[in-house]
Amino acid sequence: MSALRRRAFTAECADQPARRCAGSPAGESCMRVLLIEDNADLGQAVREQIADDGHAVDWVQRLAHAVLSIQTTVYDLILLDLMLPDGRGIDFLRTRRAAGDATPVIILTARDQLSDRIAGLNAGADDYLVKPFDLSELSARVAAVVRRYSGNPNPQIQVGDLRIDLMDRTIERAGAMIVLTAREWALFETFIQRPGALFSKSQLEERLYEFGAEIESNTIEVHISHLRKKLGFDVVQTVRGMGYRLGPA
Repeated sequence: MSALRRRAFTAECADQPARRCAGSPAGESCMRVLLIEDNADLGQAVREQIADDGHAVDWVQRLAHAVLSIQTTVYDLILLDLMLPDGRGIDFLRTRRAAGDATPVIILTARDQLSDRIAGLNAGADDYLVKPFDLSELSARVAAVVRRYSGNPNPQIQVGDLRIDLMDRTIERAGAMIVLTAREWALFETFIQRPGALFSKSQLEERLYEFGAEIESNTIEVHISHLRKKLGFDVVQTVRGMGYRLGPA
């Protein structure tokens, strides 16, 4: 797996309305997720579920590939199988924690003994889900872990004249609801989670799209243009030659 990766633009989520996370009454932040799972059928199902929840997912089937991915990308969450072809997931987790990596980790495994769960949690896992599991339960577990790390379980914020509920993924102005596509919401939420922060175009691309895609050169500009049309021209500021940030409230 090369550090130089081409991404292919996939618009399957771009025109879908933003919505709550499946199986959970609360929506979580847009995230970059690393899935480490060697079972092809389960890996594909989990990848599709997490992507449907509005997150970018990079799926690898070996620990060696996971190490390379972590070296080139900052992840918000790791979904980790314990038995991989080239090693044990729990050893990988212990190594990451020993190195000071605090990225949230949810273990996905068929090992259902109490001793296995205790070992996983003691190694630094944030949650432990036994296979087979319902995909909606996985979405709920992901949402719960994200809420713990965000420190804000029910954020309702105001940006200018926009009333925003991050949990329900809704935006209201003067009593009228404004509907965003999943990509538009993910982009907007990236800004509102870090007000004042400046994001380069490449940072926004990394945030929104998984490995393997080839993004059209003006994709981010198009999404920002759509946000401005729906939410107001000043909602996202352009800092020429540097990137974008949330406009003044």
